Amino acid sequence: MRFYQATTFLFPRSYERRILFVCFGAVHVPLIACIVLQATTGHWQLDTLLTLLLATLVGTGLGLAAIHALLAPIAQATTMLQSIQMGERIAAIPQGADDLVGRLLRGVTTAAHENAARIERLVDAAERDPLTGIRNRRGFLDSAKQVLRGRSNAVLALIDIDHFKRINDECGHDVGDLVLKALARRIEDHVRRSDVAARWGGEEFAVLLPDTTLDEARLVMERLRATVALDTNLGVEDRAVTFSCGLASVRDFALLEDATKHADAALYAAKHGGRNRVHVLRP
Repeated sequence: MRFYQATTFLFPRSYERRILFVCFGAVHVPLIACIVLQATTGHWQLDTLLTLLLATLVGTGLGLAAIHALLAPIAQATTMLQSIQMGERIAAIPQGADDLVGRLLRGVTTAAHENAARIERLVDAAERDPLTGIRNRRGFLDSAKQVLRGRSNAVLALIDIDHFKRINDECGHDVGDLVLKALARRIEDHVRRSDVAARWGGEEFAVLLPDTTLDEARLVMERLRATVALDTNLGVEDRAVTFSCGLASVRDFALLEDATKHADAALYAAKHGGRNRVHVLRP
């Protein structure tokens, strides 16, 4: 560390230039010694000096190029570490040998993997509903943006538990939470892996069904509705838990807000039509 700190005055902001400067001086030691010797003795051998000078210049050029190339992985590792500190993902990290640079690159690789895993955990936590474990509204929108990219036909379903306030008032909020968690599991069990399910807010859930027509989506939601209505393990004793559902088509993420309004209107119609039903709002 002492020599490192003592040489900082040469190039305070460039470690690479300091090394190159030291190597440049070291390569010229034989030439300087030869000049001093011949000057002291008074016997000048110009051919020897010229040959030594040419060899020194060639060696200096090759040495500086080689050192620059050897330092390149360290510069790259430094840039990667800065990117990791800024929360960016590192696509690929070169592999090093069993030396100082290799150990440095392995350290960067470990830091990059740990950082990526930490980011994924944070993103997942931010996009998951802590009660039910499925996506929240933010996670739904992020996933919908990917799913609807390039899609030509999809359906948005909004699901609302019937008389949920009465369940909370009569049975308690703990029972209400059990109903929410149970319904979230039923929804995920009955939709495809390509579908996106989320807790939209309160007792309301949302499901995006890509590559699906309104009629197909209605069949899926009707099966789910019937299954839930007949399920006796949703957390409420001696009482059926039902839901109402509104469906609307959506063809592009930019139109998702309009589709949400249409699905909400369809859900409103299902509620006022007697509840425990699926209503479709056709274009």
